[in-house]
Amino acid sequence: MYGVLIGALIHLVLGFTIEFSVDEAHYALYAKHLAWSYFDHPPLVGWIQWPLIILNANEGVIRFIPEILWLISCALVYCITNDLIAYLKTKAKGLQARQLPTKPLASFAALIAVVLAPLPHVLAVGLLPDSLLTPLVLTLLWLAIRWLQQVHTLQTWQWLLMGLVLGLAGLSKYTAVFSAVALALVFLLSPRKSWLHQPNFWLAVLLALLAISPIIFWNWAHAWISFQYQLNHGGGGAWSWLGIGRFFGIQLLAYGPLLPLGGFIFMRYFVALAKPQLLSLLAFFIFPFTLFAVLSAGGGLPHWTSPAWFCLAPFAGIGLAALWLQSYRWLLSVCAAVQLLLCLLGFSLVFIGGISFNNLQNNPIADLYGWKLAGTRATQLAQGKQAMGTAVQNWTLASRLAWYSSPLPIFVLDQRQDQFDLWFGPLPPQANVILVNWSGMPFNPPLNPDDSRGYFNSCESLETLSIDRFSQHLARFEFSFCQGWNPKALSLRL
Repeated sequence: MYGVLIGALIHLVLGFTIEFSVDEAHYALYAKHLAWSYFDHPPLVGWIQWPLIILNANEGVIRFIPEILWLISCALVYCITNDLIAYLKTKAKGLQARQLPTKPLASFAALIAVVLAPLPHVLAVGLLPDSLLTPLVLTLLWLAIRWLQQVHTLQTWQWLLMGLVLGLAGLSKYTAVFSAVALALVFLLSPRKSWLHQPNFWLAVLLALLAISPIIFWNWAHAWISFQYQLNHGGGGAWSWLGIGRFFGIQLLAYGPLLPLGGFIFMRYFVALAKPQLLSLLAFFIFPFTLFAVLSAGGGLPHWTSPAWFCLAPFAGIGLAALWLQSYRWLLSVCAAVQLLLCLLGFSLVFIGGISFNNLQNNPIADLYGWKLAGTRATQLAQGKQAMGTAVQNWTLASRLAWYSSPLPIFVLDQRQDQFDLWFGPLPPQANVILVNWSGMPFNPPLNPDDSRGYFNSCESLETLSIDRFSQHLARFEFSFCQGWNPKALSLRL
């Protein structure tokens, strides 16, 4: 429990220290532009921030939301592990029952495994759809275990909670469908399908469908662009063993060895106690993790699997506790020490701004600093030059500038359709803008008439803004006044 509190304190310190990341700013802009849904994600990540956004809360206060979600997730892992042990004890007999670890030991091991996992701390500081999805999916897993414990019945309030949580999960991220399939598998494995005849089951289904109806309505009104984008996102690369190996290596570094080790031991020694039912519960991890592994060549991000790892944690906790009782404490101590060092290294690098070498593009931590100053300066220059707004040449550079220079419009000069096209539209012909270039992703000004994106008649270099932290040079912003935009007939591609 002390580890959870220490982790929460570190999150709060970092939350008030660093600026918004690209994704945080993007989803905060959701709250500034409330809608039924958005181009790349469902709307809940924006809706939940809206009360704080309209109060002009700063980054640290807004980050209370992911912090609370992380604490809820940790509490759910603890409670689910207790319930899972109780369910297993009803299935175990004799020696099997004595081999099961106690509830306090297994729950503590599960909690340690998630607290020492490095990457979930990122989701505890910055609000992403996965920050929301994790406690919601864990709640579905808890209800699934309750379904098994209560001999394939649920109380009315549990049915209603299930429908609401399913709907909220769908409003959080489209990958919630994996959890819905895993939950359906739990029901389908019951010997009698009595739930099909229970009105509360259909009430839960109706509630879930009503909850996700804003997504359906918005996509119908926008030619289903969000669904098309998701179908083309993350799975476009060629499959290869190298891609699979890279995926597993990154996952091991991001979540540490404790969770996979504990999960393996659980599968090895305890899954036979109630094999079909436990495998259906493990599907909350297996389904999303397997799909992301298969699609890893398409450029999947490591935090996409975070809800799946949290769902594995209760099973892993039981496995780790069993190892502890079998005199493998040295192995667990080494794994825990490695994960702790990785967490501390990550926290330290974020706080100091990473380590920059001769090439400013090799420090990913530098991306967290300087955007507030750049946004403020871009606004001043745009007002002084009477420019229509600011412009960048890649969508990942737009979120922070749009947030920190709000309400000044920002235009992305590429052929990729994105949310900024819906918010601000295309840059009009002959428009003048302040073009912002960042050293972490530099571009030449679009002045070539043969450029497929379009080109300006002229770009006048105005000034350069250097970003330093603890006497270390992190990044450089270059501002240019570009006049006379000549757009090409762009063929927007998703």
